[in-house]
Amino acid sequence: MMFWYGGHWAFWQAGLMWVGMIAFWGLLIWGGYALITNATRKPRDTDDGSDAVRILDRRLASGEIDAAEYQRLRDLIATGDRQTPASAGSTR
Repeated sequence: MMFWYGGHWAFWQAGLMWVGMIAFWGLLIWGGYALITNATRKPRDTDDGSDAVRILDRRLASGEIDAAEYQRLRDLIATGDRQTPASAGSTR
């Protein structure tokens, strides 16, 4: 019979209870939202080669490759062919 001692709760105890209840329900709602959006998220599209094109652009700009090699590699990326470039595969 603890509650009969003072007759009522102190103001800070009631405020702490309200803050805890709001935090609990907020976390519960946020967790449900996160689960639902994660479960219904569409998978990412397949790789379109944009990263590879960006790397090629950088290599051309820095002078690592010439325009002909750039165009050849860019065509390989566009067709989706996963062949190894001639210069990368040779060990001579």
